[in-house]
Amino acid sequence: MAQAAAKNVKPKGQAIRDSREDKILYAFAYTIMAIALVIVGYPCIYIISASFSNGNAIQTGEVLLWPVDVTLAGYEAVFKHKLIISGYINTILYTGIGTLLNVCVTALCAYPMSRHDMQWKGFYMFLFVFTMYFGGGLIPTYLQIRNLKLINTFWVMVIPGLMSTYNMIITRTNFQQIPREMLEAAQIDGCNDFQYFFRMVLPLSKAVLAVITLYYAVGHWNAYFNALIYLTDREKYPLQIILREILVSNQVNFSEVQGIDPEQIAAQNSLANQLKYALIIVSCGPILLAYPFVQKYFVKGVMIGSVKG
Repeated sequence: MAQAAAKNVKPKGQAIRDSREDKILYAFAYTIMAIALVIVGYPCIYIISASFSNGNAIQTGEVLLWPVDVTLAGYEAVFKHKLIISGYINTILYTGIGTLLNVCVTALCAYPMSRHDMQWKGFYMFLFVFTMYFGGGLIPTYLQIRNLKLINTFWVMVIPGLMSTYNMIITRTNFQQIPREMLEAAQIDGCNDFQYFFRMVLPLSKAVLAVITLYYAVGHWNAYFNALIYLTDREKYPLQIILREILVSNQVNFSEVQGIDPEQIAAQNSLANQLKYALIIVSCGPILLAYPFVQKYFVKGVMIGSVKG
């Protein structure tokens, strides 16, 4: 038996050869991934190339992969458009302040829901989960927002979505995995609940906090429906509403582009296409730049805070 087992043991450093079935499976998987990469990656490359290309080349379909007749006219028009600049500033404010409040409220709600000694925890959890599946509808929600006098205010973009139940459940599950003995040891040392939460729970939950921060930030940055319903002052519009007007409604008011002659612009219809693609790049840039900084926490945070059982 010992000799037979010794024959089956491969020498150290010898590679294990893949079977024919494994090679076929790998080839199939790599092919599917390559096709998916092309399907997802080509539109992104095309948008980047079109934003740097001449508008006439875009209209005639000359832009396929690389920029044609490289120009920065589209980006110049973006940063001269007064509503785009104000929309950019508004979006940064909505995203920054909204995300900060979202993370604070979510963590403060998730912590007591993670405690085993909290009374009526099941009842409160039922109320939270109920809101995930049932809502009052658009008209009752609008009437409630109007009664709270939030119409056409800064806070209408922040307060209605102050906490996501899904993110709270992820955060609560992460808090539950912190050993209970740590709380008991902290209480023996005279640490109260606030000190334990801020000095021990939050530092041990950086991964899940980074994940929900990314979730909230992307949600605020891409939000446009609340602004479309509740905001009436164009100076308070976020960037996505301006992007919607230009892309979906195909409305480019060149009189709002400062420093450019409207008659000259009207004669150059190609600038409209450049403006669209350049605005897409400008609107997506900050999120794309922020993602690499939280990527290392992303998988870890989701797995640690995932719902188990």
